[in-house]
Amino acid sequence: MDSTILQPQIQEFIENQIGNSISKLALQKNPFPDVEWIRILNQIEAKTKAKDKLPTWFNTKNIIYPSKISVEQTSSEPTALYKTSILSGENLIDLTGGFGVDDSFFSAKIKSVVHCEINSELSAIVQHNFEQLNIKNIECHAGDSFETLKTLNRKWDWIYIDPSRRNDTKGKVFMLKDCLPNVPENLDFYLENSDAILIKTAPLLDISAGLSELKNVKTIHIVALENEVKELLWELHKDYEGEITLKTVNINKGVINTFEFLMNQESVFPDYSLPKKYLYEPNSAIMKSGGFDEVAINYNINKLHKHSHLYTSDEILSFPGRIFEITTAFPYNKIEMKNQMSGKQSNITTRNFPETVENIRKKWKIKEGGNLYTFFTTDANNNKIVLICAKIN
Repeated sequence: MDSTILQPQIQEFIENQIGNSISKLALQKNPFPDVEWIRILNQIEAKTKAKDKLPTWFNTKNIIYPSKISVEQTSSEPTALYKTSILSGENLIDLTGGFGVDDSFFSAKIKSVVHCEINSELSAIVQHNFEQLNIKNIECHAGDSFETLKTLNRKWDWIYIDPSRRNDTKGKVFMLKDCLPNVPENLDFYLENSDAILIKTAPLLDISAGLSELKNVKTIHIVALENEVKELLWELHKDYEGEITLKTVNINKGVINTFEFLMNQESVFPDYSLPKKYLYEPNSAIMKSGGFDEVAINYNINKLHKHSHLYTSDEILSFPGRIFEITTAFPYNKIEMKNQMSGKQSNITTRNFPETVENIRKKWKIKEGGNLYTFFTTDANNNKIVLICAKIN
């Protein structure tokens, strides 16, 4: 690892350039000719990315950053902290250590953590950073994690894996077998070394597709940060063959909102109704889970339509998502739209509706933004309707 980037004057320069345009900086003359300009620019860009996502690293002196991509792909601090609520025990091995954010949080709860990273340069950077962060209970091993697991030859309380998609994987749909390491292929070996495995995947992975490749899945955690799903966590326990729990998690300004239910349980049948006084829109983690009927039953609220995934009640309720008060409801037709919406400003959402937001805006000349929230959807009688709302939460 080349530590010339840690020269005090270079670190001060990087700090002073946080947030500035990299493309403009690239055109300037390098004030430090003994260090490649691209290296300095990469540090500025990556540290800028870390400012909000990784404040602990950002606020610690002499941190070395890998590529901007590595910072973009790593867990954020809030999602890393959530993972610690799942784990317990004396030791853990991370087979895909990366920038080490998850491991730094694991180390606060687990006595001994091993960070494996196939890229030796990144492994050295992470080891250096752990020293700056005063973390003393993480061992860094460079090289193939499969070989490291064999060499260490011990029983682990937890194995953690964050497999990366291969570069040649095309399209949005992917399988775990298309990732490195190939978890389905190696799963039996992993389970020989630990009775508990936590696998992190991107939210793009289809839940049913993941289940078709894995076994012994006990819980799937769908983790959203400020209503954007960031990751799926697959919790596996050796020999577990019971029902699978889907746990939705939305972290918003440090507050964690959860909702969970059992997959493939006996059919539940929610009640349907026309719009009442309040409207509820589930958060993105629940939307990913598919637990639309379970939400209605659990919170004792009515669905607008089987496929609309919007809910309504006369009394305001605590709900894992956005809450609105319906001020106006009317059928979607030319006369009503001209009278109620034409030329106005509103935030628009469509649910189970044949037209796109863009098309609606263009057709009725509705401006974006403002304090109104308008839902275009289908009601319990299969009629296309429009709901003008004021946001409560």
